[in-house]
Amino acid sequence: MAAKSGTKRTARVGLRATHSLGGDVMNVLVLLLVGFIMVIPLVYVVCNAFKPLDEIYKYPPDIIVRNPTTGNFKDLVVLLSDSWVPFSRYLFNTIFITVAGIAGQLVFASMAAYVLEKRVFPGRDGFFKLVRTTLLFTTAVTQIPTFIIMTKLGWVDTYWAIIIPAWGGSMGVYLMKQFMSSIPDSLLEAAKIDGSSEMRTFWTIVMPNVKPAWLTLIIFQIQALWTATGGVYIFSEQKKTLSYAMSQVMLGGISRAGAGAAVTLVMLVVPIGVFILSQSQILQTMASSGMKD
Repeated sequence: MAAKSGTKRTARVGLRATHSLGGDVMNVLVLLLVGFIMVIPLVYVVCNAFKPLDEIYKYPPDIIVRNPTTGNFKDLVVLLSDSWVPFSRYLFNTIFITVAGIAGQLVFASMAAYVLEKRVFPGRDGFFKLVRTTLLFTTAVTQIPTFIIMTKLGWVDTYWAIIIPAWGGSMGVYLMKQFMSSIPDSLLEAAKIDGSSEMRTFWTIVMPNVKPAWLTLIIFQIQALWTATGGVYIFSEQKKTLSYAMSQVMLGGISRAGAGAAVTLVMLVVPIGVFILSQSQILQTMASSGMKD
């Protein structure tokens, strides 16, 4: 008993030592410094969108705008309104591709990860090794094989040329499988004993417990699909994305530098906005979903 009490006192002393006031202050200062360094590029992009041309080309450049103007956004609206394809069409194409790609990737990746993690079948380990291997290949490497496949299927110059490859992304399978390993098998067995079907168990037990994974996956997919130009697979102007339309604005040279700065901010708003809205929920669910056997 004396040995146990001595051990507890030693643990408490060690805990107080590791949480000293000086150490806490140092941690806060380091975090503030790192946060300040990381936020500088975002502040620069926001300020750049409101700079007149003389400030954009000033050297050395100023991070903070001195004479803010909304002229860059007005120029962007004028340029887009002059296009023979309405701006709303580009926006619809991007939203449709993004939503459809995210929904399919989430469903198929989750189902595949569930089978790989919670079911035993011949070749399971080999298949997962193949999934991990595909993570080594960048989009540039797979563009030619993807284009050949889309051509054979007759999906070139359609939305599916972007949506279907997004559904088969290996990152989603890997991410979801890693999170599903934290779900105890006893929980699934109890659901089966209670008469729950396989699909009901998947949607009502497994998916809520891996909420951090699919929220993170949604953020990754928004970043990839919202900025997808589709230039490799889509040729019709009416089917092109907002990112493509914005990129054409930025090709106008020096006279469109202000509009180009506005384009950069516009394309960042949605991914950053989604991340800001969901980050608290991601952190909360990560902290509360550590179920173990």
